[in-house]
Amino acid sequence: MLVVKGDNSVNSNKHALVVEGGAMRGIFATGVLDTFLTAQYQPFKQCFGVSAGATNIAAYLCGQHKRNHAVITDYSCRPEFINLTRFIRGGHLFDLDWLWQITIADMRLDLAAFAKQQSEFFIVATDIATATAQYLKATPELMEQQLKASCAIPIAYRNYPEIDGIAMTDGGVADSIPVRKAFAMGAEEITVVLSQPLGYRKKPSKAPWLTEKLYKAHPALARASIARADNYNASIDFIHNPPAGCKINIIAPPANFKVGRTTKNYKKLSAGYAMGITAAAQYLQNIQP
Repeated sequence: MLVVKGDNSVNSNKHALVVEGGAMRGIFATGVLDTFLTAQYQPFKQCFGVSAGATNIAAYLCGQHKRNHAVITDYSCRPEFINLTRFIRGGHLFDLDWLWQITIADMRLDLAAFAKQQSEFFIVATDIATATAQYLKATPELMEQQLKASCAIPIAYRNYPEIDGIAMTDGGVADSIPVRKAFAMGAEEITVVLSQPLGYRKKPSKAPWLTEKLYKAHPALARASIARADNYNASIDFIHNPPAGCKINIIAPPANFKVGRTTKNYKKLSAGYAMGITAAAQYLQNIQP
């Protein structure tokens, strides 16, 4: 599904790509960006990704078609990665240590190709001490660890990866859809790939007291988690009502997108990937002169 918002007269080279996260829901964006790769479509001067959205952008900029399809539909579905029993016993629900180790060994990102491409890539993570969004500029040397920090969902992954000595966690806590940051950095056209259908708005936490208890060692992170719905919905409002001089292209899953954060059903994941391919094809058709 493609929707265009804002000033359609905008025509500049200040075009940014923003991709939302969402764990296994990232399969939709995988289909979108794989289609862009096949079409050799890469007009973006800057890219901003959060969690699974960041890993999708990384594969796109490295030119690795279907890499993340394999990561999501195979590696991420193995019990070594998502394991509820292990989590109940005090371990990780999402074992990023295992996932990073095996995918680096089996199908590492093409860091040499990334070094040659021209787009600036900002990976969003959250500083656990201040709960502020950190827009980490990716480099071939640091990108893998930066991606891990962005994907480190609090509680579900019990460690906090460090970048330059700063402990980080899931970028979605501080900025789930960094469209406002892209605009603040000069983007005049933003193509945003969402992982929820149009009309979705995040609901406020039903138990803020529980969040405060879970994050008692990190009070700023607790406050940011409680405010996450407001922050998310403010980004949605920006997307649907962009300021003058900003054009926003929305690529979102259709209403029948059935993939959730922990979905491991191959049929549902494959359908979600196909939906991404269809949405990207529509986008590319609509931008043809």
